[in-house]
Amino acid sequence: MNWKNKNVLLTGAGGFIGSHLTERLVSLGANVKAFVRYNSRNDCGQLEYLSENILSRITIVAGDLRDPDAVRKVVSDSDIIFHLGSLIAIPYSYVHPMEVIDTNVLGTTNVLMAAKDIDVEKVIHTSTSEVYGTARYVPIDEKHPLQGQSPYSASKIGADMIAYSFYSSFNLPVAIIRPFNTYGPRQSARAVTPTIITQALTKKVIQLGSLHPTRDLTFVADTIEGFIKIAEKEKAVGEVINIGSGFEISIGDLAEKIVQLTQSRATVKLDKKRVRPKDSEVERLLADYTKARKMLGWQPQVNMDNGLKKTIKWISCHMDNYKVGMYTI
Repeated sequence: MNWKNKNVLLTGAGGFIGSHLTERLVSLGANVKAFVRYNSRNDCGQLEYLSENILSRITIVAGDLRDPDAVRKVVSDSDIIFHLGSLIAIPYSYVHPMEVIDTNVLGTTNVLMAAKDIDVEKVIHTSTSEVYGTARYVPIDEKHPLQGQSPYSASKIGADMIAYSFYSSFNLPVAIIRPFNTYGPRQSARAVTPTIITQALTKKVIQLGSLHPTRDLTFVADTIEGFIKIAEKEKAVGEVINIGSGFEISIGDLAEKIVQLTQSRATVKLDKKRVRPKDSEVERLLADYTKARKMLGWQPQVNMDNGLKKTIKWISCHMDNYKVGMYTI
Protein backbone atom coordinates (compact mmCIF):
# COMPACT_ATOMS: atom_id res chain seq x y z
CA MET A 1 0.00 0.00 0.00
CA ASN A 2 1.16 3.52 -0.78
CA TRP A 3 0.35 5.55 2.32
CA LYS A 4 1.32 8.86 0.78
CA ASN A 5 -1.66 11.24 0.90
CA LYS A 6 -4.03 8.56 2.25
CA ASN A 7 -6.63 10.19 4.51
CA VAL A 8 -6.28 8.24 7.74
CA LEU A 9 -8.39 8.69 10.86
CA LEU A 10 -7.33 7.44 14.28
CA THR A 11 -9.78 7.39 17.14
CA GLY A 12 -8.07 7.17 20.50
CA ALA A 13 -5.05 8.92 18.99
CA GLY A 14 -4.18 10.52 22.32
CA GLY A 15 -3.64 7.16 23.97
CA PHE A 16 -0.40 5.24 24.43
CA ILE A 17 -0.68 3.00 21.35
CA GLY A 18 -2.58 5.66 19.39
CA SER A 19 0.20 8.22 19.74
CA HIS A 20 2.81 5.75 18.47
CA LEU A 21 0.58 4.75 15.55
CA THR A 22 0.01 8.43 14.71
CA GLU A 23 3.75 9.00 14.59
CA ARG A 24 4.33 5.95 12.39
CA LEU A 25 1.60 6.91 9.91
CA VAL A 26 2.98 10.43 9.55
CA SER A 27 6.40 8.92 8.80
CA LEU A 28 4.75 6.87 6.04
CA GLY A 29 3.34 10.03 4.43
CA ALA A 30 -0.33 9.66 5.38
CA ASN A 31 -2.66 12.60 6.00
CA VAL A 32 -3.52 11.87 9.62
CA LYS A 33 -6.58 13.09 11.50
CA ALA A 34 -6.36 12.39 15.24
CA PHE A 35 -9.65 12.14 17.13
CA VAL A 36 -9.16 12.75 20.85
CA ARG A 37 -11.60 13.02 23.73
CA TYR A 38 -12.50 16.63 24.46
CA ASN A 39 -11.38 18.28 27.68
CA SER A 40 -11.27 21.95 28.67
CA ARG A 41 -7.49 21.82 29.21
CA ASN A 42 -6.86 21.34 25.48
CA ASP A 43 -4.86 18.27 26.52
CA CYS A 44 -4.20 15.86 23.65
CA GLY A 45 -2.88 13.08 25.85
CA GLN A 46 0.23 11.25 24.71
CA LEU A 47 0.27 13.23 21.46
CA GLU A 48 1.81 16.00 23.59
CA TYR A 49 5.08 14.03 23.50
CA LEU A 50 5.37 14.09 19.72
CA SER A 51 7.84 16.46 18.10
CA GLU A 52 6.64 19.77 16.72
CA ASN A 53 7.50 18.49 13.25
CA ILE A 54 5.08 15.56 13.67
CA LEU A 55 2.35 17.60 15.36
CA SER A 56 2.40 20.18 12.57
CA ARG A 57 1.54 17.43 10.09
CA ILE A 58 -1.56 16.07 11.81
CA THR A 59 -5.07 17.44 12.30
CA ILE A 60 -6.34 17.07 15.86
CA VAL A 61 -10.10 16.96 16.38
CA ALA A 62 -11.66 16.81 19.86
CA GLY A 63 -14.98 15.15 20.57
CA ASP A 64 -16.62 12.12 22.12
CA LEU A 65 -17.15 8.72 20.53
CA ARG A 66 -20.61 8.60 22.09
CA ASP A 67 -21.71 11.59 19.99
CA PRO A 68 -22.84 10.25 16.59
CA ASP A 69 -22.76 13.69 14.94
CA ALA A 70 -19.17 14.35 16.05
CA VAL A 71 -18.11 10.91 14.86
CA ARG A 72 -19.87 11.26 11.51
CA LYS A 73 -18.14 14.59 10.84
CA VAL A 74 -14.67 13.31 11.67
CA VAL A 75 -15.13 10.09 9.67
CA SER A 76 -16.55 11.77 6.55
CA ASP A 77 -13.43 12.04 4.34
CA SER A 78 -11.49 9.00 5.58
CA ASP A 79 -9.87 6.37 3.38
CA ILE A 80 -8.72 4.21 6.29
CA ILE A 81 -9.95 4.23 9.89
CA PHE A 82 -7.98 2.91 12.86
CA HIS A 83 -10.45 2.63 15.71
CA LEU A 84 -8.50 2.54 18.98
CA GLY A 85 -10.71 4.80 21.05
CA SER A 86 -12.10 3.18 24.22
CA LEU A 87 -11.99 3.27 28.00
CA ILE A 88 -9.43 0.58 28.78
CA ALA A 89 -8.87 0.54 32.54
CA ILE A 90 -10.23 -2.65 34.09
CA PRO A 91 -10.43 -1.31 37.68
CA TYR A 92 -12.30 1.76 36.37
CA SER A 93 -14.82 -0.56 34.72
CA TYR A 94 -15.69 -1.98 38.15
CA VAL A 95 -16.55 1.53 39.35
CA HIS A 96 -18.25 2.93 36.22
CA PRO A 97 -19.39 0.02 34.04
CA MET A 98 -22.07 2.04 32.24
CA GLU A 99 -19.62 4.67 31.02
CA VAL A 100 -17.26 1.95 29.82
CA ILE A 101 -20.04 0.13 27.97
CA ASP A 102 -21.37 3.35 26.42
CA THR A 103 -17.95 4.40 25.17
CA ASN A 104 -16.71 1.02 24.01
CA VAL A 105 -19.88 -0.46 22.50
CA LEU A 106 -21.93 2.58 21.49
CA GLY A 107 -18.81 4.48 20.45
CA THR A 108 -17.71 1.62 18.22
CA THR A 109 -21.19 1.41 16.71
CA ASN A 110 -21.08 5.14 15.91
CA VAL A 111 -17.76 4.72 14.09
CA LEU A 112 -19.04 1.75 12.10
CA MET A 113 -22.33 3.45 11.19
CA ALA A 114 -20.46 6.48 9.89
CA ALA A 115 -17.95 4.33 7.99
CA LYS A 116 -20.76 2.33 6.39
CA ASP A 117 -22.07 5.43 4.67
CA ILE A 118 -18.82 6.39 2.95
CA ASP A 119 -16.53 4.58 0.54
CA VAL A 120 -13.97 3.62 3.20
CA GLU A 121 -11.17 1.27 2.18
CA LYS A 122 -10.77 -0.42 5.55
CA VAL A 123 -11.68 -0.11 9.23
CA ILE A 124 -9.18 -1.62 11.66
CA HIS A 125 -10.99 -2.23 14.93
CA THR A 126 -8.88 -2.68 18.07
CA SER A 127 -9.72 -5.59 20.34
CA THR A 128 -7.74 -6.82 23.36
CA SER A 129 -6.44 -10.11 24.72
CA GLU A 130 -8.61 -9.48 27.80
CA VAL A 131 -11.59 -10.81 25.80
CA TYR A 132 -10.12 -14.30 26.11
CA GLY A 133 -10.22 -14.23 29.91
CA THR A 134 -8.13 -16.81 31.76
CA ALA A 135 -6.60 -19.15 29.21
CA ARG A 136 -8.42 -22.47 28.81
CA TYR A 137 -5.49 -23.64 26.71
CA VAL A 138 -2.19 -22.14 25.62
CA PRO A 139 -0.98 -20.68 23.45
CA ILE A 140 -4.22 -18.76 22.82
CA ASP A 141 -5.26 -18.67 19.19
CA GLU A 142 -8.12 -16.70 17.66
CA LYS A 143 -10.53 -19.63 18.14
CA HIS A 144 -10.21 -19.51 21.93
CA PRO A 145 -13.56 -18.90 23.71
CA LEU A 146 -14.33 -15.31 24.71
CA GLN A 147 -14.94 -14.74 28.43
CA GLY A 148 -16.14 -11.43 29.85
CA GLN A 149 -14.50 -11.53 33.26
CA SER A 150 -14.74 -7.76 33.81
CA PRO A 151 -17.12 -5.08 32.55
CA TYR A 152 -14.24 -3.85 30.40
CA SER A 153 -13.61 -7.20 28.72
CA ALA A 154 -17.35 -7.73 28.27
CA SER A 155 -17.64 -4.33 26.59
CA LYS A 156 -14.78 -5.19 24.23
CA ILE A 157 -16.37 -8.53 23.36
CA GLY A 158 -19.53 -6.59 22.51
CA ALA A 159 -17.59 -4.09 20.41
CA ASP A 160 -15.76 -6.89 18.57
CA MET A 161 -19.03 -8.63 17.75
CA ILE A 162 -20.58 -5.38 16.51
CA ALA A 163 -17.54 -4.79 14.31
CA TYR A 164 -17.72 -8.29 12.83
CA SER A 165 -21.47 -7.95 12.29
CA PHE A 166 -20.92 -4.89 10.10
CA TYR A 167 -18.54 -6.94 7.96
CA SER A 168 -21.05 -9.79 7.73
CA SER A 169 -24.21 -7.72 7.35
CA PHE A 170 -23.09 -4.72 5.32
CA ASN A 171 -19.87 -5.91 3.68
CA LEU A 172 -17.97 -3.19 5.52
CA PRO A 173 -14.23 -3.92 5.14
CA VAL A 174 -13.45 -4.47 8.82
CA ALA A 175 -10.36 -6.19 10.22
CA ILE A 176 -9.95 -6.84 13.94
CA ILE A 177 -6.55 -6.60 15.59
CA ARG A 178 -6.25 -8.26 18.99
CA PRO A 179 -3.09 -7.04 20.75
CA PHE A 180 -1.86 -8.74 23.88
CA ASN A 181 -0.21 -6.65 26.63
CA THR A 182 1.60 -3.81 24.89
CA TYR A 183 4.23 -1.82 26.79
CA GLY A 184 6.78 0.86 26.01
CA PRO A 185 7.57 4.59 26.20
CA ARG A 186 4.64 6.95 26.96
CA GLN A 187 2.54 4.33 28.72
CA SER A 188 0.71 5.60 31.80
CA ALA A 189 0.89 4.15 35.31
CA ARG A 190 -2.53 2.61 34.71
CA ALA A 191 -0.57 -0.31 33.23
CA VAL A 192 1.57 -2.69 35.24
CA THR A 193 4.94 -2.18 33.52
CA PRO A 194 5.24 1.58 34.20
CA THR A 195 3.75 1.02 37.65
CA ILE A 196 6.65 -1.28 38.48
CA ILE A 197 9.31 0.85 36.78
CA THR A 198 8.35 4.12 38.47
CA GLN A 199 8.36 2.51 41.90
CA ALA A 200 11.61 0.62 41.25
CA LEU A 201 13.31 3.90 40.34
CA THR A 202 12.08 5.86 43.37
CA LYS A 203 10.76 3.64 46.15
CA LYS A 204 12.05 1.05 48.59
CA VAL A 205 8.87 -1.01 48.20
CA ILE A 206 7.03 -1.83 44.97
CA GLN A 207 3.32 -2.21 45.67
CA LEU A 208 1.38 -4.42 43.27
CA GLY A 209 -1.76 -6.49 43.03
CA SER A 210 -1.67 -10.25 42.42
CA LEU A 211 1.83 -11.44 41.51
CA HIS A 212 1.08 -14.86 40.06
CA PRO A 213 -0.96 -14.04 36.88
CA THR A 214 1.03 -14.23 33.66
CA ARG A 215 0.96 -11.81 30.76
CA ASP A 216 2.22 -11.82 27.17
CA LEU A 217 4.12 -8.53 26.84
CA THR A 218 4.70 -7.01 23.40
CA PHE A 219 6.83 -3.93 22.77
CA VAL A 220 4.84 -1.06 21.30
CA ALA A 221 6.88 -0.81 18.07
CA ASP A 222 5.96 -4.43 17.27
CA THR A 223 2.28 -3.80 18.01
CA ILE A 224 2.33 -0.77 15.70
CA GLU A 225 3.74 -2.83 12.84
CA GLY A 226 0.87 -5.26 13.40
CA PHE A 227 -1.59 -2.41 12.84
CA ILE A 228 0.20 -1.30 9.69
CA LYS A 229 0.39 -4.79 8.19
CA ILE A 230 -3.29 -5.51 8.91
CA ALA A 231 -4.21 -2.26 7.17
CA GLU A 232 -2.06 -3.14 4.17
CA LYS A 233 -3.24 -6.73 3.68
CA GLU A 234 -6.52 -7.11 1.78
CA LYS A 235 -6.97 -10.67 3.06
CA ALA A 236 -7.11 -9.38 6.64
CA VAL A 237 -10.66 -8.11 6.01
CA GLY A 238 -13.18 -10.12 8.02
CA GLU A 239 -10.43 -11.62 10.20
CA VAL A 240 -9.45 -11.44 13.86
CA ILE A 241 -5.68 -11.45 14.26
CA ASN A 242 -3.65 -11.84 17.46
CA ILE A 243 -0.58 -9.65 17.94
CA GLY A 244 1.57 -10.95 20.79
CA SER A 245 5.07 -12.07 21.70
CA GLY A 246 4.39 -15.76 22.30
CA PHE A 247 6.15 -15.47 25.66
CA GLU A 248 4.57 -15.24 29.12
CA ILE A 249 5.90 -13.87 32.36
CA SER A 250 4.28 -13.57 35.78
CA ILE A 251 3.78 -10.13 37.30
CA GLY A 252 6.08 -11.12 40.15
CA ASP A 253 8.85 -12.22 37.80
CA LEU A 254 8.38 -9.07 35.71
CA ALA A 255 8.89 -7.00 38.84
CA GLU A 256 12.08 -8.88 39.70
CA LYS A 257 13.41 -8.41 36.16
CA ILE A 258 12.74 -4.67 36.30
CA VAL A 259 14.41 -4.45 39.73
CA GLN A 260 17.50 -6.01 38.19
CA LEU A 261 17.47 -3.80 35.07
CA THR A 262 17.08 -0.63 37.14
CA GLN A 263 19.64 -1.79 39.70
CA SER A 264 17.04 -1.07 42.35
CA ARG A 265 17.06 -2.47 45.88
CA ALA A 266 13.29 -2.29 46.16
CA THR A 267 11.29 -5.23 47.44
CA VAL A 268 7.90 -6.29 46.10
CA LYS A 269 4.84 -6.18 48.33
CA LEU A 270 1.23 -7.25 47.74
CA ASP A 271 -1.19 -4.32 48.03
CA LYS A 272 -4.65 -5.74 48.73
CA LYS A 273 -6.50 -2.76 47.30
CA ARG A 274 -4.94 -3.50 43.91
CA VAL A 275 -6.07 -7.13 43.86
CA ARG A 276 -8.92 -7.77 41.44
CA PRO A 277 -11.98 -9.84 42.39
CA LYS A 278 -11.03 -13.53 42.27
CA ASP A 279 -13.29 -14.53 39.38
CA SER A 280 -12.46 -11.36 37.44
CA GLU A 281 -8.68 -11.76 37.45
CA VAL A 282 -7.31 -13.11 34.18
CA GLU A 283 -4.84 -15.69 35.44
CA ARG A 284 -2.93 -16.48 32.28
CA LEU A 285 -2.37 -14.97 28.82
CA LEU A 286 -0.03 -16.38 26.18
CA ALA A 287 -0.47 -15.50 22.50
CA ASP A 288 -0.41 -17.76 19.49
CA TYR A 289 0.57 -15.37 16.69
CA THR A 290 0.75 -18.03 13.98
CA LYS A 291 -2.04 -16.38 12.00
CA ALA A 292 -0.25 -13.02 11.99
CA ARG A 293 2.98 -14.67 10.88
CA LYS A 294 1.37 -16.62 8.04
CA MET A 295 -1.14 -14.03 6.86
CA LEU A 296 0.80 -10.81 7.44
CA GLY A 297 4.42 -11.85 7.60
CA TRP A 298 4.46 -10.27 11.08
CA GLN A 299 6.41 -11.44 14.09
CA PRO A 300 7.84 -9.61 17.12
CA GLN A 301 11.28 -8.07 16.67
CA VAL A 302 12.04 -6.57 20.10
CA ASN A 303 12.89 -8.96 22.93
CA MET A 304 11.74 -8.24 26.47
CA ASP A 305 15.06 -7.08 27.92
CA ASN A 306 15.63 -4.57 25.11
CA GLY A 307 12.04 -3.39 25.24
CA LEU A 308 12.18 -2.90 29.00
CA LYS A 309 15.47 -1.02 28.77
CA LYS A 310 13.96 1.40 26.24
CA THR A 311 10.90 1.84 28.43
CA ILE A 312 12.96 2.39 31.59
CA LYS A 313 15.09 4.98 29.81
CA TRP A 314 12.03 6.94 28.65
CA ILE A 315 10.25 6.79 32.00
CA SER A 316 13.38 7.84 33.90
CA CYS A 317 13.45 11.01 31.77
CA HIS A 318 9.76 11.75 32.37
CA MET A 319 9.28 10.95 36.05
CA ASP A 320 7.56 14.30 36.66
CA ASN A 321 4.58 12.98 34.70
CA TYR A 322 3.99 10.07 37.08
CA LYS A 323 2.34 10.10 40.50
CA VAL A 324 4.60 7.41 41.84
CA GLY A 325 3.04 4.91 44.20
CA MET A 326 -0.50 6.21 43.72
CA TYR A 327 -2.90 3.48 42.64
CA THR A 328 -4.24 4.62 39.27
CA ILE A 329 -7.43 2.89 38.18
